[in-house]
Formats: sequence, structure tokens, C-alpha cells
Amino acid sequence: MIRGVGSFLKELLGEIAGEVVLTVIACLALAGLALAFVRGWERSPLVTGGIGGAVLAFLGYGGLELLRPARPGQRRRLAGVTAATFAVAALFVAYAWSFNCS
Repeated sequence: MIRGVGSFLKELLGEIAGEVVLTVIACLALAGLALAFVRGWERSPLVTGGIGGAVLAFLGYGGLELLRPARPGQRRRLAGVTAATFAVAALFVAYAWSFNCS
């Protein structure tokens, strides 16, 4: 019985620590992206807007590739990379949306 409680507490503390680490990483990544955008906008709004537009186009193509029905043997390397990047970005946004970085 005591081993069961100890195992439960160990697992619970591991999950709490993992959640805290993921939250800190997500907050720092979000702050880093915001800082990079602000610094870039201060130096050159045109370049910052162009890079932002290119990233959005890249992610949009990835989303399109995820929604498009798969044809066997037709998916190219760029399509796979964009789809994986879109999926990771969508998971990151969904996770970052669920907590408040303050």
C-alpha cells in the first residue's frame, strides 16, 4: 500500500515538474518571438513584414498540405516539412493559448 502511494506521488510530482518546464519554455519562446518582432520592426519594418509574410505563407502551405487528401508517392520533401512545421506551430499556439504568461 505504501509503495503504491509512493509511486503515485512520484508520478504526480513528475507530471507537475514537466508541466512547469513546458510552461516556462513556451512563455520564453513567446517572449522571444515578440522581442524579435519588436526589435526587427524598430530596425526595418519592411524587412520584418516581409519575413513575417514569408513565414505565414510557409505555414499556410503546410496547413494546405495537411488538409489536402494524400496521394500515394506524391508528397514531396518540402510539403512534408511544411506540414510538420504547421502541426508543431499549431500545437504550440494551442498550448500557449491555454495558459497566461504574466
